[in-house]
Amino acid sequence: MTTTTQQVNPAIPAAPATAANPVNAVLRTPPASPAAAAAYFSASLAFHADVSDVASALADARATGGDPGFVVIDSRSTASWDQGHVPGAVHLPTALVPEQAEQLLDKSVPVVTYCWGPGCNGATRAALALAELGFQVKEMLGGFEYWVREGFAYETWEGPARKEADPLTAPVDDEDCGC
Repeated sequence: MTTTTQQVNPAIPAAPATAANPVNAVLRTPPASPAAAAAYFSASLAFHADVSDVASALADARATGGDPGFVVIDSRSTASWDQGHVPGAVHLPTALVPEQAEQLLDKSVPVVTYCWGPGCNGATRAALALAELGFQVKEMLGGFEYWVREGFAYETWEGPARKEADPLTAPVDDEDCGC
């Protein structure tokens, strides 16, 4: 393996790639400045919630009889909802957000949307529609797929269900991944 070094301060131009000093694909475009990176990642956290964090907040609220401070919206179809959904979620398909959101939701309560998973942008479209109506909104990264893969309980038309956590998405012997 060849190791190359490259300047990573965008204010200082990177050394041109040469046969003796090739630039790898990772550093071909230099990283952003620390200030730009901090702004980007801070914004990302304002727009996204992690499946584990949502599950933890909901579990804490159930255990204490409190309120998690947000409502979870499943933006998928009725058939998808029946197949499985996050316990306590409100079913509001993306296409119905404009006509039903203001009747079902309180604008003073933040909303967390989800759809199937990382390959689906239904939660993003629902979040956009809700934001355009004046709601505070985040998208749950991983969607229902990762909710199930991380071993959290869910509800189906037949009743409660749960699967073992996938060791590629959640720790096997601990509830906390350390993130």
